[in-house]
Amino acid sequence: MRTHADIDAELTAPGAPFEIETVEIGGRPVRVWKHAPASVAALLEAGAQRGGDSDFLVYQGERISHAEHFRRVAALAHVLRDRYGVGKGDRVAIAMRNYPEWSTAFFAILAAGGVAVALNGWWTGEELAFGLADSAAKVLIADDERSARLAPHLPTPGLEGVISVRMAAAPAGAQRLEDLLAGETRTTLPEIAINPEDPATLFYTSGTTSHPKGALASHRNVCSNMTSLQYSAARSALKEGRPPPPATPMVRLLCAPLFHATGCQIVLLNSVFTGGKLVVMPKWGPVAALELMAHEKVSQFTGVPTMLWDVLNVPNLKDYDLSAVKGLGSGGAIAPPELVRRVSEQFPGRAFSNGYGLTESSAMTTGIAGAEYLARPDSVGLPVPVCRIRIVAEDGRDLPPGERGEIWIEGPNVIAGYWRRPEATAEAFVDGWLRSGDVGYLDDEGFLYVVDRVKDIIIRGGENVSSAEVEAALYENPLVLEAAAVGVPHPTLGEEVGAIVRLQAGAGASVEALRAHAGERLAGFKVPSRIWFRTEPFPRNASDKILKRELKAEVLASLNEAQGA
Repeated sequence: MRTHADIDAELTAPGAPFEIETVEIGGRPVRVWKHAPASVAALLEAGAQRGGDSDFLVYQGERISHAEHFRRVAALAHVLRDRYGVGKGDRVAIAMRNYPEWSTAFFAILAAGGVAVALNGWWTGEELAFGLADSAAKVLIADDERSARLAPHLPTPGLEGVISVRMAAAPAGAQRLEDLLAGETRTTLPEIAINPEDPATLFYTSGTTSHPKGALASHRNVCSNMTSLQYSAARSALKEGRPPPPATPMVRLLCAPLFHATGCQIVLLNSVFTGGKLVVMPKWGPVAALELMAHEKVSQFTGVPTMLWDVLNVPNLKDYDLSAVKGLGSGGAIAPPELVRRVSEQFPGRAFSNGYGLTESSAMTTGIAGAEYLARPDSVGLPVPVCRIRIVAEDGRDLPPGERGEIWIEGPNVIAGYWRRPEATAEAFVDGWLRSGDVGYLDDEGFLYVVDRVKDIIIRGGENVSSAEVEAALYENPLVLEAAAVGVPHPTLGEEVGAIVRLQAGAGASVEALRAHAGERLAGFKVPSRIWFRTEPFPRNASDKILKRELKAEVLASLNEAQGA
């Protein structure tokens, strides 16, 4: 059996497809993929040449080829530069569901030299307005649903133009995307010198603060992910004694939102780069997913664990023709070992893969697939060779294999920091290392295991929810004296949002009333699905901080007792 060190040496040797070189980034030497695309525009051009007139996007009854997608991107890139004055570093926000226009807008913004701001399509109008103002977006590209939510909050400071998508008539002061593209005949990208370290994307991520932070990624950060994905597949094949899989275009099902790193950087960009076909779901539903997979001959399905559970639980799963499926992948949240076992049973012979990464690490850092995944179903794999992982104790010591500590990540995928958040950047990024906020350990062979979180976040079905944000919404109710948001186990979502509340003396409030109050201030997925009332003061430490671990332990004990009864 070949060792991973031997395989890494073969695949990364000088002249090999995955050759590595060292470059200086931010004054530090960083190992990078030598042959990764230098920019997202270069990635797009390479993919358009590979894909040509073959299908790229399939959305309900619409089919768009790679060539047509490229033409639309080129046209919009020129419109953004000439009509709206978008130049290098200018932020342009996207607020829409997974329409084909999301992809057009994303690549056009980057081809124009701008920074694509991917706003969470599930946010409320107030939350969307925060993203626009925080990013200082110069232009907004939005569909009807997001436009309606935003209308009471516009204009935001610095916003100079609004482009409407799939609307019969544009709102006052906006222009329809269809009208803008109709008059543009240029079919090549603008000639702009884009450097690998130039800013490319701004994805918002929830953490310990009440407001999400913008993770500002460079073109190198984003493009490194493409090579890392291919490398992980090649390494897995060689480990099992198979040749690396050929770079043939795949048919992927897009069911994750494009404003997430998984949907955009794992699925969308990979489909563009490889010249593959992307089948876009308007809305998630396991039966609809299976019907699309059978009809479009989907070969790769990647989703958050919740979606995989949904598919596995369809009663007549075996009635669907899924013979084209060659691989399944999980991302966005940790997949429980039972899910790995169920997938291997229902889809025998298909490669099941998982990986680990964060928005701040541009999606992928580690990967695991095939037989190694079945042997280690609770692992998220090995880091790709350009990435390094440390397990660090609270006092800053590196910990040996088997000992648990915070996971730190270094590599060309790690962003430089948060947009306009110097204090948060200084806390999370140390000499090029990203402090993940996750607790884990490495085994003797270097496989990573994620077991807990340092950050006070809840991961509901792959969506990060800031506990502080939920608590802030609850505290706006004058009846609430103390509030703590915690993640509680859920069989398919992984976690759901729970809250422990202590009311003011003599006050009375129902669970329904508190949920309705929170729902007026938070996107639906952030609203606590379960609320427990507590009459005693919350436990606190010497610094007067609420001991949420104790509160969560009480809640879990009550849940276990109820289940036992």
